[in-house]
Amino acid sequence: MEALFAMTLGLLTASGVYLLLRARTFAVVLGLTLLSYAVNLFLFAMGRLSGEAAVLGQGGTPADPVPQALVLTAIVIGFAMTAFLVVLALRGVADLGNDHVDGQQDEESAS
Repeated sequence: MEALFAMTLGLLTASGVYLLLRARTFAVVLGLTLLSYAVNLFLFAMGRLSGEAAVLGQGGTPADPVPQALVLTAIVIGFAMTAFLVVLALRGVADLGNDHVDGQQDEESAS
């Protein structure tokens, strides 16, 4: 289970970094979203991956609520930041006429 979780985190992180290095605003927004998902899964894994953790006081050792609260907070903040980045990207496309990150057109698409 831990190996699958680690591979999923690695795949999400690698995909997010790759998309962040692209020169288009939609790819950057998608890369930041994938990175935030990877961080959320990492924070969730900090609360131990065990199937025998108690839920709602039904015996066993209770689950740690701190990582779950951190993930919930990160989801809300991530949603707000994604909405802000999408509006910022749309504004950049409207003002500049293209969706390149630095506002300059590529040579092959300009001709």
